[in-house]
Amino acid sequence: MIADDDLIVHLARFAGALRGRGIDVAVGDEVDAARALALVDLFDRAEVQRALQIALKIRPRDRAAFEALFRSFWTLAQSDPQIREPADRRPASGAVPRSRANSGSGILTDHERRQPATEDSTPGYTRDVVLRRKPFEECSDRDLADMERLLERLAPRWAAKRTRRLKPVRGRGVPDIRRSFRRAASAGGEMLWLARRARALDEPRVVVLCDTSGSMDVHVRFLLAFVLALKRVARTTEVFAFNTSLTRLTPWLSPGKIGHTIDRLSADVPGWSGGTRIGESLMEFVTKYQYLVTGRSVVIILSDGLDRGDTTMVAGAMRLLHARARQVVWLNPLSGDPRYEPTARAMQAALPFIDRFAPAHNLESLERLVPELAA
Repeated sequence: MIADDDLIVHLARFAGALRGRGIDVAVGDEVDAARALALVDLFDRAEVQRALQIALKIRPRDRAAFEALFRSFWTLAQSDPQIREPADRRPASGAVPRSRANSGSGILTDHERRQPATEDSTPGYTRDVVLRRKPFEECSDRDLADMERLLERLAPRWAAKRTRRLKPVRGRGVPDIRRSFRRAASAGGEMLWLARRARALDEPRVVVLCDTSGSMDVHVRFLLAFVLALKRVARTTEVFAFNTSLTRLTPWLSPGKIGHTIDRLSADVPGWSGGTRIGESLMEFVTKYQYLVTGRSVVIILSDGLDRGDTTMVAGAMRLLHARARQVVWLNPLSGDPRYEPTARAMQAALPFIDRFAPAHNLESLERLVPELAA
């Protein structure tokens, strides 16, 4: 059998080569591809190619380049006795990674010798992919440090991808045919100049309410690491902690080591790692800080929804938030488990007023939120 690590490394290199050819392959697509390969017969070349083409979302115009790189990266299994299956079980046309087939001798293929040592084709890049998928409850202090470095690199990319909305510009941009003809009509039918549009980079207004009660303890430091990185993209981000009461964290948060920040917060913020009163805390927010929420705001609540308090207050506060905000998002670390059902009383009370309910159990799940902030 092929080792999982070898397959992931080779898949990351393959995805990096696709990006080098101008084919848009996201990290999430790589994760989908790894899962797809776990479901197919790796010794069936056609099945592997079809699985990768679907999981990596290869567009028709990129198919020829994809097929050429596939032929270069994936070859027959016959050259490696360690991964050879019995003849009666092995299809005639097998496909396994070349890097794995040659690992016994340490010999690289001609294609791999020609590949530059880029971020996308190194074991470090593969660790980034694995770190994105690793559940927070399994992460160590070293993982937190690595995640901080990863988030520093990701934040500028988030800024460039925040929105696809186009707005009129005076300089370079794509032609705006409709506006050009409208201008021409007002000038007697003569098109004097071509109107253009470019991608808008409107900065989203984000309000984050993070549950810091005891049940969220293993998740909080990673969630706040993400929030600090997000604050570099959306500089108007406001951050609050809630447990048995509400505390505005924005003045406390500044660039620096998240571990040190968490230690300071846990020592100074009342009720940190203790009980929780979600309803009372949310109601305190809408009473004191409702001016921070407008029709342009996205309110993000990070909580497992575990609370034995008054659910009437939860529903009332959520109703007010939903009426004022552009979008209310509830990210729950527990919902990363496919068996999870939002049966907690506070969660049930909040659900009717949530625009998006999504998991927050690893970095990959949090990253999916970013493109929607300024949509």
